[in-house]
Amino acid sequence: MVALLGVVLLAIAFTDLPICPAAATFGVPCPGCGLTRATVAALHGHPLDALRLHPLVFVITPFFGVVAARGLLAFVRGAGPRPQSRLGRALDRLIGVWALAGTALLIGVWAARFAGYFGGPVPVETFRDWMSSHVEPEVHHVSVPNDVVLPLDR
Repeated sequence: MVALLGVVLLAIAFTDLPICPAAATFGVPCPGCGLTRATVAALHGHPLDALRLHPLVFVITPFFGVVAARGLLAFVRGAGPRPQSRLGRALDRLIGVWALAGTALLIGVWAARFAGYFGGPVPVETFRDWMSSHVEPEVHHVSVPNDVVLPLDR
């Protein structure tokens, strides 16, 4: 399964397939559209570019970092129910509140972008657009002398 995922990721990396399935299928950007590019810009030291790509980059990206770190810690500790400390329970509550607030903010910014705020909606490419620009249709050319009357010409 991991090898299959690796092959798919390599195929995406070495082609210019549209990566976001929601945007490619429906033709509209999803609420998180631009977050990956914004995170990369922030990590490269370009905070203004990051904010231009997605205004919630400094709210949502740290959330994913905390959740990923928490999941990694649970994986390293091993599976199975463990009694949680007071700090662990508080962190779980904080993550839940952060997730709800982040989702509400993402949807709010998404709607605001469609109204023209925050630079407007992120331009996306659908699979149909991608296919039409990368796959040439097969065209058959038939030479017909000028004096021949075809049934459709009558």
